[in-house]
Amino acid sequence: MSFTVLPDVTTSSLSINGGQSNDTSLKQTTVGGGFTISQDFPLYLEGTAGYSRYSPTFIDNDRKLNIPVKWNSFSLTGGIGWDFPLTENRELKLRPIFNFTLGRIESDASILGYYLENNTDIDPDYLEFLHRGRMNAYGLGASIMLDWEHYREDYEVDVELRYSNIQLRSFGSEYNSIEGSSTASVASLWTRWRALTGLTMLNNPLRYVLEASNTTFFGPQRDALDFNYLTTLGVGLELDSSDYPVFITRTRILCRYTFGENVSGFALGLAMSF
Repeated sequence: MSFTVLPDVTTSSLSINGGQSNDTSLKQTTVGGGFTISQDFPLYLEGTAGYSRYSPTFIDNDRKLNIPVKWNSFSLTGGIGWDFPLTENRELKLRPIFNFTLGRIESDASILGYYLENNTDIDPDYLEFLHRGRMNAYGLGASIMLDWEHYREDYEVDVELRYSNIQLRSFGSEYNSIEGSSTASVASLWTRWRALTGLTMLNNPLRYVLEASNTTFFGPQRDALDFNYLTTLGVGLELDSSDYPVFITRTRILCRYTFGENVSGFALGLAMSF
């Protein structure tokens, strides 16, 4: 769950296969966004919804068992912050953020109790949890962000440097011996360049977009998926629809290439401004 509780480009869509097999051992996606209400009232709000489905290796007394147990994780994260301008033109801001998370983990396991009961010495609570397991989780933490927004008529530059730390804890499990905790701790750098293409669509200039970002993981997330950082490079187009009576003012479509230690892949991203 710790990979889906924060708004991050590099982990917004991941699908990882287990070794050389065709079985997808982890699949996750997140949708999120954030905004500052106004310069006169610089309250910052953000939110992220995440879902992941994964098949971990179950360990019983140091023995690794390949049990076909699929787990589903759902999470909702909110953030409340305040912008403190560091320059007179308000382009550079320091943004502390308070974050909070609610999540749920559920198993959709097949009936494996007979095999496990007769071939392992697993605690009966664990057997029940594997069959009909469910667990709620909450998280509290904070982020600190340095945000630079340099906007001109011909081009726009956005740079965000952020560190986040959210402590996740389980609650509400019906099995006394089942509990969990983790820490979502990441440092990220995200940059975006937008400039005119020379073309016009919907009465406004069509822009091309270049993106680059890097996320470094700390704590339990480090090497949990055989990598401790991810880098993403993206290129795309942005359409401005602000002259029309629709609540979406800009739409961006980007092709992204993500790579890190032992992992690489492509994605198609969609973003909208309101």
